[in-house]
Amino acid sequence: MKERSDKLVKEERSYTTEEIARLLRVSKLTVYDLINKGELPAYRVGRQNRIDSIDLENYIAKSKNKSINPKANISHPQRADAESSIQNNVIISGQDITLDLLANSIQAEGFKSLRDYNGSLNSLISMYNGKCTIVSCHLFDGDTKEYNLPFIKRILTGRSYIVMNLVSRSAGFYVKPGNPKNIQTWEDLSREEVTIINREKGSGARVLLDEQMRIRNISSKEVKGYDNEETNHFSVASAVAQGIADIGIGIEKASKMVGVDFIPLIKESYDIVIMKSEEKSGLIQSLLKILNSPEFKNKINTIEGYDISKTGSIIFETD
Repeated sequence: MKERSDKLVKEERSYTTEEIARLLRVSKLTVYDLINKGELPAYRVGRQNRIDSIDLENYIAKSKNKSINPKANISHPQRADAESSIQNNVIISGQDITLDLLANSIQAEGFKSLRDYNGSLNSLISMYNGKCTIVSCHLFDGDTKEYNLPFIKRILTGRSYIVMNLVSRSAGFYVKPGNPKNIQTWEDLSREEVTIINREKGSGARVLLDEQMRIRNISSKEVKGYDNEETNHFSVASAVAQGIADIGIGIEKASKMVGVDFIPLIKESYDIVIMKSEEKSGLIQSLLKILNSPEFKNKINTIEGYDISKTGSIIFETD
């Protein structure tokens, strides 16, 4: 009897999207994409999506079956956990879902791709230390009003590299539906009645916020909630939706997923960087081929919130 009861408990267990992300070692945005595509059945309990254990087990089983065929093993890139992986694998660092599409395409070209989910600044530092192959950046420089290159040139000084555009996208404020506190500008962050939810140090959204505050002489002490952090766009937007904060900074896509309003403030260039070497010449050619292919661009076009007009263009290349 006890054995039957234990079995029922196991079968009836359900997980939140955050728990699924931890179990699969992917971002929550990736979990939501799987749900939206119907690959991972989910249902709502209050404000939360839930996934039954049996559906998770079925999804994993299907993924394992696909991995028997090497050509079918492109839909679920592995996560990079060991530093030694850099020797034989393409480690892609960053959090956007377009990087998962890129990882799939790279595997289809015959490379083994692994995913790491660091923010932009931390990804660049990892690249400098030789711990990843391709990194994504959306780092705003308040002095030049440029994205990425001022940071890349400072951090990768003395190195040989190439920078390509992956996508462009809008960044701005997440606010409650109807924007009840009429939040419109960066200066509104310092209003006493406004509480923000921040991103973690090293993320592109955190750099954007800090740079905008710096050039406007807004102190972090003036911003209520500045020290409250989340680690991805979706969690920030969710905190606003749940009333934990009045405002968050992020990209448009996450606002549509959780049902908050979005106030666009800047168009950011989401670029990728790869070190140049004789050993990586084949990978670089494959990257350019993928990024400029109609097939890859069409895949991005199926996801709302991205501009592919510059996808595949070379932004900068060292001699």
